[in-house]
Amino acid sequence: MQIHWHRRDLRASDNRALAAAAGAVDSADGDAADGPNGPVLPVFVFDQNVLEHAAAPRVRYLLDSLSELRAWYRERGSDLVVAHGDPVDVIPDLAVAHDAERVVWNKDYSGLATERDTAVRRALDEADIARESFHDAIFHEPGSITTNEGDPYSVFTYFWKKWRDREKPDPLQAPDADALASVPGDADTDAVGESLPTIEDLGFDEPDADVQFAGTEAARERLTEFCADGIFRYDEDRDYPTREATSHLSADLKFGTVGIREVYAATEDATERAEGEAQIESIEEFQSQLAWREFYAHVLFYNPEVVSENFREYEHDIGWRNDPEELRAWKAGETGYPIVDAGMRQLKAEAYMHNRVRMIVASFLTKDLLIDWREGYDHFRAHLADHDTANDTGGWQWAASTGTDAQPYFRIFNPMTQGERYDPDAGYIKRYVPELRDADPDVIHEWHELSPTQRRRTAPDYPEPIVDHSERREDALAMFEAARGDD
Repeated sequence: MQIHWHRRDLRASDNRALAAAAGAVDSADGDAADGPNGPVLPVFVFDQNVLEHAAAPRVRYLLDSLSELRAWYRERGSDLVVAHGDPVDVIPDLAVAHDAERVVWNKDYSGLATERDTAVRRALDEADIARESFHDAIFHEPGSITTNEGDPYSVFTYFWKKWRDREKPDPLQAPDADALASVPGDADTDAVGESLPTIEDLGFDEPDADVQFAGTEAARERLTEFCADGIFRYDEDRDYPTREATSHLSADLKFGTVGIREVYAATEDATERAEGEAQIESIEEFQSQLAWREFYAHVLFYNPEVVSENFREYEHDIGWRNDPEELRAWKAGETGYPIVDAGMRQLKAEAYMHNRVRMIVASFLTKDLLIDWREGYDHFRAHLADHDTANDTGGWQWAASTGTDAQPYFRIFNPMTQGERYDPDAGYIKRYVPELRDADPDVIHEWHELSPTQRRRTAPDYPEPIVDHSERREDALAMFEAARGDD
């Protein structure tokens, strides 16, 4: 008997550790293996240390994904064993209880995950139970793409050039039923382990947001739909939130309901169908976004402190203002800057925000309101279904000019010109800011220039701008120049 410990790989297909346990691939290089090493019993542990950093939209996504995964195993005469507690204790206990000779799992690269996995390895060693972890969540393991001096990259462009040229392995098949541990019992009951908890059991309320469908089936539908259309327009349309040229796979990749190899293979299939160089370049642009995800995973692995500390050092501390009322208005989508407010309201309504808009609202918080990026990161973590520590710390520090490959401090997004450029018809704004639905797009994009009387006449329930962008831009420049030690 073997145990496969599911974590951020809530799928049966394209799963390195599960495939290796089932004998489908060799543990060293991914080549075909001789055969199964014994039946595989899948396990998931609700770890309180992880749940402390969770939020209702992600817990909902997790539970729905686990429900689908458990059903998949039960259809094949097996089951997903569900347990609660510290994996350091639970995993060895489960191995002993099921007479397992080996425990396998896929690696995660955050500081918390690395510490946890080290402790689990030690506990299994003490119990004299074999264990093995596998590289699965990203294509290239930290340390495999480095500078000529062997250092990890801090600039994406150079990382991307090497990432793009590296060979990408093919997706892996799901294990056959005969490779899984046979679990007796009615498929409608909980044959082994505990039943799946409710969200309330885990200490969360049902999210107010309308979270997208979770699980592998929904992820594959999104991938298929995107590669049939949006991927060919991605380079041109991805910055426009109403043009639907994004994949919406971010939560699926975060939870591992779809494998990265399967996603990449679908993009390569799209390349074969591409009509002209423009469509090929569009596909490559999407692939570069997969590389960005991987780049930030490498950064987090080597610099776990970036979750709470600036990657880039300034000579002096940055003099963030951190005004509580301005922070409240930003969170509520009541800043009087339409594209910013639309984004913040989309976040609340859908536990998701379009990527271009994420950059706009992040720039507004850090460069217009002069509020510490960590306040924004914490708010996103509390509301996003797709929150990923590596991606979100990377994105926030990029906007705040404190991270790797960061936006220079003197490049400050103008929220009005950003709205006019990427939402010219104000369709996105009107969808999420109902107070402006009857307003002309030109008026919406000129909101900051209207007189108080014009604003009241146009949209009496929508707030006036809480700050003057031009003034705050100068304040931001002065703030960063002081941090740099400029005279």
